[in-house]
Amino acid sequence: MRTRVQAVLLVFGILVVAAFAVPLLLFTASDRTQQLVLARSSSLDRFASLMDQAAATGDTSAVVAEARRYTRLYGEPLVVTDVRRVPVVQTGGMRAADPAVAPLIDAALRNQTAHPGGPLRPWSRGHRTFAQPAGTGTRVTGAVVMRASVGAAARDITRSWAAVLAGTALVALACTALARAATRWVVSPLRRLDRAVGQLAAGLPPEQTSAGGPPELRQLATGFNRMASTVTAALEQQRRLVADTSHQMRNPMAALRLRVDALHTHLPASADRTYNGVTGELDRLETLLDDMLALAAAEHRAGELTVTDGTDARCDAAAVALSQHRRWEPVAHRAGITLTTDAPAPVTAACTDRELTQITDILLDNAIKYAGGPGARITLGCTAEGSHAVLTVTDDGPGLDPDELARATTRFWRSARQSGTAGTGLGLAIAEQLLSGREGRLELRPARPRGLRARALVPRAPGEDGTP
Repeated sequence: MRTRVQAVLLVFGILVVAAFAVPLLLFTASDRTQQLVLARSSSLDRFASLMDQAAATGDTSAVVAEARRYTRLYGEPLVVTDVRRVPVVQTGGMRAADPAVAPLIDAALRNQTAHPGGPLRPWSRGHRTFAQPAGTGTRVTGAVVMRASVGAAARDITRSWAAVLAGTALVALACTALARAATRWVVSPLRRLDRAVGQLAAGLPPEQTSAGGPPELRQLATGFNRMASTVTAALEQQRRLVADTSHQMRNPMAALRLRVDALHTHLPASADRTYNGVTGELDRLETLLDDMLALAAAEHRAGELTVTDGTDARCDAAAVALSQHRRWEPVAHRAGITLTTDAPAPVTAACTDRELTQITDILLDNAIKYAGGPGARITLGCTAEGSHAVLTVTDDGPGLDPDELARATTRFWRSARQSGTAGTGLGLAIAEQLLSGREGRLELRPARPRGLRARALVPRAPGEDGTP
């Protein structure tokens, strides 16, 4: 927005300056051209008067001497003829018989004055030719033709234009500075407001926007600050409620587990089934609390990365995949599942080891739980695809239907076919939040011929994909 507003103001300023400068440039050129014409017309009048006197007296010495003196002084040639087209004096190499001069002499003898039209410009070169009849009234006694140089006039116009353009440049610079100051005055509050909105949308406490700029923006900033304070307080209360609830529930649950464990020795054998059910529910509640806290932490981290620069984080995704293979292989072996890892080449991802390890834990845990039991196979792979590092977990289990794939990352959702398997339905939601914070994504696709393929796409670190 700042660029657009500044561009509009600059264009307006340029148009205003141009509307002032262009007519001034044209006026200075026209004025200097008129001065040249007036000066040469005065000289022509003088030679025409001398020629008229020579025609009356028959003595042409005065006009000849004056013409030669003029050419020596100003370097401009002259041709003066009598009424019969006979040259009286010719100077500077110009002749009455020249193709460009003869028509002008004829026009002057017909009592017509020839003054070249069109204003001069700084780039004008060469000369302008003037012609004027000699005589009084309708009686023509001769003709005077003068070839005037335009070099001096062009240089004067160049200096005038340079002064005008220099003044125009100063005015343009002043307009630019004024446009930048006005744009900053208007846009800076909007930029602060936009930054605060981004922080608020990410769930972080926004900075208080200063009430600057036009009155309308000051009023908007004041209203936003009030709204942000209310929303931030509500979010903080919600976050604190989740944290306090989780913390407060852990202590009673730990005490409950101790009491249940102590009670076990006093129960008859017939109560073992009930005891196992109670401890199983306790395990499920503890897992649910851990997953809820992990999801809350992932959402908070994703919000922080939305408004902060996290591009300095990087890790070797291939090394993480190999490390996770070593950690999960015993777990898979106990479940009767074969876990293999494609030998990956180093791929640098724009995230931390901890984040990518947590994502891999979730995907491998889900695959081992739902792969189908003993004899199943799980493949862990890591590749580079364009600007992303891709960590893939593929199993040959029952997989998910298209409708189930669309709902798989929904919180607390679990497939009806897996109702007897331990889990809370929060794992994929946590992985998706972690990836979204790094501008990545989670893709779930059917594997061929059967099974599920989970792909975690993380942007590669700057410079690793050919970008600066």
